Amino acid sequence: MLAEAKSRTAALQLQMQTRNIAFGLFTDESSIAYLAGFWGYLGIEFGRPTMLVVPAVGAPTVITPLMESEMVGAMTWVEDIRVWEDFGSKSWQVALAKILASTLGGSVVTRPESIWLEMATVPAIVRNYLDQEFAAVPLYDISPVLGKLRTIKSALEIQIMSQAGSIAGAMMQAAHESLAEGVPEYESALAVINAGTKKAAGFLTDTGWERFVSPMIHNLQILQSGSDTSMVHRRASVRAYQRADPVYFCFCNMAQFKQYKLGFDRMFHIGEITDQAAEVQMAAIDAQQAAIAVIKPGVTAEQVADAANSVYQQRGYETGYRTGRSIGVAYLEAPELKHGDKTILQAGMTFAVDGGISIDGVTAGRIGDSIVVTPNGCEYLTQYPRQLLVTNR
Repeated sequence: MLAEAKSRTAALQLQMQTRNIAFGLFTDESSIAYLAGFWGYLGIEFGRPTMLVVPAVGAPTVITPLMESEMVGAMTWVEDIRVWEDFGSKSWQVALAKILASTLGGSVVTRPESIWLEMATVPAIVRNYLDQEFAAVPLYDISPVLGKLRTIKSALEIQIMSQAGSIAGAMMQAAHESLAEGVPEYESALAVINAGTKKAAGFLTDTGWERFVSPMIHNLQILQSGSDTSMVHRRASVRAYQRADPVYFCFCNMAQFKQYKLGFDRMFHIGEITDQAAEVQMAAIDAQQAAIAVIKPGVTAEQVADAANSVYQQRGYETGYRTGRSIGVAYLEAPELKHGDKTILQAGMTFAVDGGISIDGVTAGRIGDSIVVTPNGCEYLTQYPRQLLVTNR
């Protein structure tokens, strides 16, 4: 893992050299994990920025809170680790200024010609500092440069994502088995966490870099049941399931392993299914399957979305949802499977591909899987029946 992270950084530096980018400042957790091989568990939410400075030529530098520096040093291949403290003269601002000075070949930072950073995700505390201290220096977005490298996944990345898919499958099986009349939603969420954690633990050892990878499945379970299934992204509550209820599970913020994040959704029905619910759900399934059927190298992201949208139109439904998104170390990467995105698909790209319809206050149809584009089409990273799912309890 760390050898691959190091090679990714070298590939990024070559791209920076061709674009005359002196250095890149990375603050997004997914980017730091991708390039440096580590991540923390207390981040900017606690006022603790972690940064990676990558020069076009030379060794990168990590800036990390002192309290996390021991773990960071054990996880990353980067040798130059600068620490900062919460008070006094050893702040992260001072550490960053010194690194920029050395990157630019001086001892004191006056004004770099430009600063390249992740414009969409840079924490406000870091952006405010740059705006104050380097007010006249133009800021440019380095995200597209790194994003292009992240688009095509390596064999190792696909292997990890396949493991994440196996973990997600165990989670969905537990979700299915938890469903019965009278069971509260949160009990399903607990079953999902337990099953996923045990499955993830089976892929890990307690030695080397892996000893810092937690198997724990976390984040709040996205779960809606009954008429609330039309509310996308509600969390599990104390509501008890009733007969004929639709129940929707979304694992898009939970199906992850070693920082690689998948999309995975299924809809179940308690004991029986109404004609309307069956119609809506089959439209979602058929739209998703139409999209997946056209995925192969050479087609555009927009064409995949068009295939799903044609099914919705034929069935008399309208949807404002995108059909899918690129997946990797971030929850949302480029490209997206939606109208207007003309990115040409290539082998090695990975996507979450969804079918989704909402009928406000009544019901919904939902399904989602993760796939990898292959030379001749695509293969599933997630597995669970793609059909009407009715429990027997």
